[in-house]
Amino acid sequence: MTQHVLFIVTNAAVIGPKSRKTGFFFPEIAHPFEVLDKAGIAVEFASPAGGWTPYDAYDETDPAQKAFFESKAFRRLNRSRRLCEVDAADYDAILVPGGLGPMVDIQRNAEVQHAIVRAWTTGKLVTAVCHGPCALLGVDLGDGTPFVKGKKLTSFSKAEEYDYAREDVPYELEDALRHEGADYSSAANWQPHVVADGRLITGQNPASAGELGKRLLAALRDIAAST
Repeated sequence: MTQHVLFIVTNAAVIGPKSRKTGFFFPEIAHPFEVLDKAGIAVEFASPAGGWTPYDAYDETDPAQKAFFESKAFRRLNRSRRLCEVDAADYDAILVPGGLGPMVDIQRNAEVQHAIVRAWTTGKLVTAVCHGPCALLGVDLGDGTPFVKGKKLTSFSKAEEYDYAREDVPYELEDALRHEGADYSSAANWQPHVVADGRLITGQNPASAGELGKRLLAALRDIAAST
């Protein structure tokens, strides 16, 4: 039986006081998609507003990015479904890619939070990479405890942000996750780092996106083997 993963993608094209161009970070979709697609996993796309999803950092010299850019999946991505019309419980996993865009319309978004709660409480996998873990902020499973409290995870680090977009983002993501009680860890700047804590899998930065896809695929295979 085919397994399905829902990517929840930003619609934000600019961020910050200087209106910096942004969107999703292209390799953070292209690399996990390559892993999942080759394994026969079906990928669908949703966004807060539906429709067009702006992107950043496309590199046509990267075969995975070029293949995704030229794929039918990329065309589907730019006709993404509205998240409010999607039930995350209908998928085996959700994945929130990064880029700076999520710090505009994914973080503390009630519909995104609802999707995470639906996925988690129905036994599905919740995954995010780079700035994507901002989606986890403010999530409450119903008992008033922050979703991330006590959970091992990672995200784009404060040290990485210092040289990248400190003046553009509304807050430091690492600090915000720690403030809600996350057991946060990171590797050296721009080095791959993926953390799995049960059904929660997070990646630190763009270099972690491919490995995140591999860890997600392994978890999906484990689930399939146990059913």
